[in-house]
Formats: sequence, structure tokens, C-alpha cells
Amino acid sequence: MTERTLGASPLDALVDSWGAPPEHFWLRGERPPRPVVHDEALGLWNVYGHPEAVEVFADPAAFSSDIGRYFTPDVPKEETEGLLTQMDPPEHRALRQVVSRAFTPKLVAGLAPRIAAFTHDLLDQAEGRGTLEFVEDLAYPLPVTVIAELLGVPSEDRAMFREWSDQILARTQLPAAGGDADSAEVESALDLARRMTEYFDGHAEERRRHPREDLLTKLVQAEVDGERLSPRVLGNFAQLLFIAGHITTTILLGNTVLCLDAHPEWWQRLRRDRTAVPGVIEESLRLLTPFEVFYRATTRDVDLGGHRVPEGRVVALYTGAANRDERVFADPDVFRPERDPNPHLAFGRGIHFCLGAPLARLEARIALEVLLDRFPDLRTDPANPPVLMGSPELTGPRTLPLLTARARTGPARAAAV
Repeated sequence: MTERTLGASPLDALVDSWGAPPEHFWLRGERPPRPVVHDEALGLWNVYGHPEAVEVFADPAAFSSDIGRYFTPDVPKEETEGLLTQMDPPEHRALRQVVSRAFTPKLVAGLAPRIAAFTHDLLDQAEGRGTLEFVEDLAYPLPVTVIAELLGVPSEDRAMFREWSDQILARTQLPAAGGDADSAEVESALDLARRMTEYFDGHAEERRRHPREDLLTKLVQAEVDGERLSPRVLGNFAQLLFIAGHITTTILLGNTVLCLDAHPEWWQRLRRDRTAVPGVIEESLRLLTPFEVFYRATTRDVDLGGHRVPEGRVVALYTGAANRDERVFADPDVFRPERDPNPHLAFGRGIHFCLGAPLARLEARIALEVLLDRFPDLRTDPANPPVLMGSPELTGPRTLPLLTARARTGPARAAAV
């Protein structure tokens, strides 16, 4: 059971009409009964508290990221080799350093002119319609074009990339620990992973013959413990970088627009003061957290949130709930971009902190500033409201129709709810 709190955000009154999954009680201004709750049906220990989630993130020795065998025990281990999110030290550290050396702050900062150009080009294509399907017109194609260019794969394959993303995001039920996963769903996921790995390995093979100045070439040339990455590891690693490199940003862009639309006074403030843009992005990440669940498995008996969690149990970290923990955030349901500090967990924490966080923040900042310049009356369409993704592991718009120009006649825009 959960408890509803006072002082909820205007967003909390809208999420049901947008189709938010029922599991996301925090989006409705509700609180969990305890920071840690055992879910017997799914075999999970759900962590809703911020300090407790930080504790798990900070201790990879006690809380392993190698969780595949708990959900899909029949899948051979080699199928997931190179998936950084499911690796523990020291292997994780060695592979992460490969991309860290290539994915530098200087490289990310240098992408700013290209990101701005991409944003303008995409909006030029939508100009003049009076409407903007924000996900299709900008929030998806912008980050996928950027990460494709970084990796060195053709952005013209964008339609195929979208098909991949849609399949990855299609799950509408939380997985159960213990190997009871739907066999057809598992096989479909494995088939997609194999096709993606083959795609990236094909481009990697071309880079072995003809190196370029791109991230895929750096992965081909990289060594871990004196050895080059195997085709399996390289393919899995590249697909993870690709998927993580655009999905988070796509959702972040949409969520930021949703937050601003529900709080139009912040649209006006940003038009006067662009220095407030980073704070708006961080608060959007906290209030509408894109990736809601991270999983870990206990390597020994541990004490967590007043419970004794046995060895070999899966812990589900609900960062969306943790980001509204009253013990850490004052008025946690209120959109307050001037929060300082704002220690949200949207990008994780610890050794698995999202490598692409600086790029996601840069893309969101530039896209938002371009939108402010080009569309002074940007707003949602009351006749065509947003629709959220159905996945209980994600929060973000699947569709987000926007009006880009105020009509010359007709009623004025309704007051924000």
C-alpha cells in the first residue's frame, strides 16, 4: 500500500490521463510504506528509499550487477559478454576504461555545434505545420543521429534503429527473479541482440581494414589485458553504447517539455534567463526519471533498510521513487529547478554511473535553447494529449504532440492544471 501526500506537482494530476503504468505510484504523489519492501510475487527486494539506493550503488562487492542468470538462467553467459551494465570489477573497470579514454569531456564539448546544427535541421523539416510531434520530429532523431555519427554507423539506418528501440522498450511487465521469464519474449530479445551485434561487428570488420576517426575504430583498436576485444564483446559493447546513447536523451527531452508545459512560468523564465536551463534539466530528471529501475543481486547476506536480505536475491532500485524521498528532497513532488543540491539518481551512482550523462545533458541543453529561440508559444495540444510509454521500467512520452504557434482566433490557452 502507498500513501498520498500533500503538495503534489501539477504533473501528478496528469499522469493517469497520459497512461502512466500503475506501478509508478510516485508519479501520483504517493509514498511507499517503507524504504525497502519485499515483493514475494516477483521475488524482488524493492528499494524505494534514496539512502538505501545509494548504499546499494556504492557497494558492488555486496550487490552484483551480474544479474542475467537470475532472470534468464538458460541463456549462455557468452551471449552477454561485453554488456557493461551486467559486469562487476575488475572486468567492468577494464572495459569501461576503453570507452572512457575515447569518450572524453573534450570530445563531448566539441559536439555542441553539430548538435545545434542537427536540431535546427530537424526543426526546419517540421517548420510551418503549426504542430510538432516532438518525439518523432526531434527527441528521437537528434540523439540517435549524434550517437550514430560518434560510433561511425550510417544515420540513414535510423528507421532500423527505431525498430530496435521500439522492440527494446516494448516490455509492459516487470521481470520476475527465478527464471520464469516468457520463453518467446526471451528468444525475441536474444534474436534482436544477435542482429544488433552482427550489424555492429560488420561495421567493425570494415574498420579493421579501413580505420576512421570514430568510436567504433577506437573499440576495434582497443586492448584489454593485452588482447583485442572479441567480435562478441565488441558487438555487445557497441550495441549497449548505441542504445544507452540515445534512449535516455530521447526520454529526457520529452520529460523536460512535459515539466515545462505543466509549469508555464518556467517557460517564461527560461526565455529571460538561459542560465536556468541546466537546473530545469536536472529537476526534470529527478521528477520524471527516465530509467526507473536498476537491478542488483546480493553476493552475501546483507542488512538493508531494516531487513536482512539473503545471499542470491535480486534487489530492484526504483530511482524514480528514490528521487522523491522526503528524507533527501524538500517538497519532493514540487517542480523546483533551483534546487541545490539536487542529488538525484537518474543516471545511477557509483562505478556504473552513466557514461553518456554529459552528452545527454549537452543535447538536452542545446535542444531546449533552440526550442526557446524558435517557438515562443510551444505547448501541448489539449485535443491530442501526450501518451506515456507502457513500460514499468521507464517514464517518458511515447507520443508528444505540440502546438508551435498560437492560433489567431479562438479561446486563449487554458490555465495550467
